[in-house]
Amino acid sequence: MKARRSRSVLLITVLLGVSSMRGQAEVVSANDLNMRRQWVKRNLIETKVENNLPFSFVYGGQPSSALLATWRRSDETKKLDQHRVQRTTRWTDQKTMLEVRCVSVEYLKFPTVEWTLYFKNRGKQDTPILENLQALDTRFERGENGEFLLHHAVGSPCQPNDYQPLETVLGQKAQKRISAAGGRPTNSDLCYFNLEWPGQGVILAFGWPGQWTANFVREDTNAVHVTGGQELTHFKLFPGEEARSPLVALQFWKGGDWVRAQNVWRRWMVAHNLPRPGGKLVSTHYGSCWSIDLNPSAEEEMAIIKGFEREGIKLDYYFIDAGWYPHPGGGWPQTGTWEIDAQRFPHGIREISDHLHEKGTKFVLWFEPERVTDGSWLAVNHPDWILKGDGGWLLNLGNPETWKWAVEKISGLLTSQSIDVYREDFNMDPLTCWRTAEAPDRQGVTEMRHVEGHLALWDEILRRHPDLFIDSCASGGRRNDLETLRRSVPLLRSDCFSPAEVQQAQTMGIAPWMPYYGSGMYPADVYWYRSCIFPASRVGMDTRKPEHDYALLKKMMAEFHRVEKYLLGDFYPLTPYSLALDVWAAWQFDRPEMGEGIVQAFRRDESPNETARFRLRGLRPEATYCLKDFDKPDPVEAIGKDLMESGLQISLPQRRSSCILQYQRVK
Repeated sequence: MKARRSRSVLLITVLLGVSSMRGQAEVVSANDLNMRRQWVKRNLIETKVENNLPFSFVYGGQPSSALLATWRRSDETKKLDQHRVQRTTRWTDQKTMLEVRCVSVEYLKFPTVEWTLYFKNRGKQDTPILENLQALDTRFERGENGEFLLHHAVGSPCQPNDYQPLETVLGQKAQKRISAAGGRPTNSDLCYFNLEWPGQGVILAFGWPGQWTANFVREDTNAVHVTGGQELTHFKLFPGEEARSPLVALQFWKGGDWVRAQNVWRRWMVAHNLPRPGGKLVSTHYGSCWSIDLNPSAEEEMAIIKGFEREGIKLDYYFIDAGWYPHPGGGWPQTGTWEIDAQRFPHGIREISDHLHEKGTKFVLWFEPERVTDGSWLAVNHPDWILKGDGGWLLNLGNPETWKWAVEKISGLLTSQSIDVYREDFNMDPLTCWRTAEAPDRQGVTEMRHVEGHLALWDEILRRHPDLFIDSCASGGRRNDLETLRRSVPLLRSDCFSPAEVQQAQTMGIAPWMPYYGSGMYPADVYWYRSCIFPASRVGMDTRKPEHDYALLKKMMAEFHRVEKYLLGDFYPLTPYSLALDVWAAWQFDRPEMGEGIVQAFRRDESPNETARFRLRGLRPEATYCLKDFDKPDPVEAIGKDLMESGLQISLPQRRSSCILQYQRVK
């Protein structure tokens, strides 16, 4: 993991520290929308001076700011639906016939705009070198007072501080470079940022399941210059060939604070990005995955499933993890032979899925198609489809023949085995595979083709299986850029599972950026179960063993189903992020349109404080709320203003204890 030069961020509103109270539900404001409209008008519509464009590149040694003003330009506007307007601007170089296309989408009910660049050689000769492609290249200015503050976060490198919120002050002459590691976009850092200055700011995000970089440079006393995109680009295009940039999304905000902006972001993610299998929003759920030895068999899986049935435990989803394919002598990591092991599954995996479907449970199956190992079917039969590098062997999805095989193989298994969720892992760093394969005048193209191929693979799977959804997995959360999250959800946000405080901290770090996420746990106590409440929750339990506390599992699953309706709502951290054991951790999920929500609070093992008080957010000051502590018989009532100003007092006499408190507006 990279050394961190930034300090951990103090999140918000606990009476033991700095507080910030807001009033009613924090919705999109007119100021937010006006900022977006003005920025789009200035940078994407009325760009008479082409160097106002929010992207840049160098072509034939000349900067795009000088070239595009001399190229032929055309503009087209199309209303996609009542919520979105798409604009396409084309510039064509009459000498080399390179066409540059910027396709932007403006979200009318959100302060959000996005764009992707495309470069196509419409000539009959190779183009000059296209390089230093910055999908984002723009400046943000502030007033005379205050300072720029960059909110960002650790990715998922499988460390206890996965998703740790960070902040960097961008003072005079400051420079901050943040990037992916090894070719997986959230392997080291998240590709999501909130650049704040006094009273306003902008959220920036990249959609690129590859190697991206972002640079924040304080140019002068009043501006920050931001550039970003694919890390390495230096290539020519062949006749008829097209290349693309990463997706860039900006969301503007004015007034309130950066936490309010994050909730607008969460709402936009839910409204316009989360998958909708069968036309319905991907469901929150509780499931189970055992496969602890990663050498599963039909006999073992059926025994565990029937153990849940014996105890009267109804699962929403059941997972079979890695290892269901032949892997003689090498264990589950020996991937590349995508057939069902007939010895361990003599009747196919469908024997499992059919049984689950009869019981009303959906089925998740693990795949890892991109990583190939020596001796596998792919390695023996199609070495020409493989890219080799320091991180392992990579199935080249930029090869059309390879891509077609992958689509047919995966889609065939999804159909024949009646699979509801396609879980795709990715346990290697692909960067050296891409770069080793590239000629000096084609740097960045192999990565581009693989990224395009992978996204197209998922698009085709979803087209053929419209009721299915995809789990992004990828070594536990290492490929969760914006393009990925439009097609999938991370059912496993990190491969770092424990202790319980790690799960609490991960929720506080990931929730501002990704509304939908999941993780797993082994059976434990109430404190552990409550630390592991996610939109996609699950437990790993060998139900062949009678000693488990099945009654507790039932109780905790019932608690999950009581609160799951809140988990995609607004999120407010009520304590600072911390992994320390001598503090409390608490947060709030709020559904303002329902007048309801929950508070989750944890007194950690070494905390000396039996009582803490938390200022809630998003409530109506004049309203009365009924509060129900899951561990106490009698509800109480409180006024919204009091809960936000004086705070909600919670007492936990025992160390390493927790509470869930549900509130409802009653009048």
